[in-house]
Amino acid sequence: MQTTSQAEDLSRIFAALADPTRRAMLARLAGGEATVSELAAPHQLSLPTVSRHLQVLERANLISKSRAAQRRTCRLNTAALETADEWLEPYRTFFRTRLSRLQKQLEGDRP
Repeated sequence: MQTTSQAEDLSRIFAALADPTRRAMLARLAGGEATVSELAAPHQLSLPTVSRHLQVLERANLISKSRAAQRRTCRLNTAALETADEWLEPYRTFFRTRLSRLQKQLEGDRP
């Protein structure tokens, strides 16, 4: 059973993942760290809007930010994604089992 803190963490993670712009930013960070400007480049958004998206990702612990002089870089934190993946696993298993049973039934009905 989950603690309240774990449930809140999952809620923040899934809320952050619900936005396509934030998912695109995470996909970019999966290839390595990037500056805020690099993350903003593919999107027609103002830097303050990009900054708000990054704050949501940071609160969900999906990214970490660092600063060196004027350069702000972001890095993907995989631990939060692993937490979401662990939560999803029982559902994945459930559906795999159901689909496997359905496939066996359908194969049994073939002439």
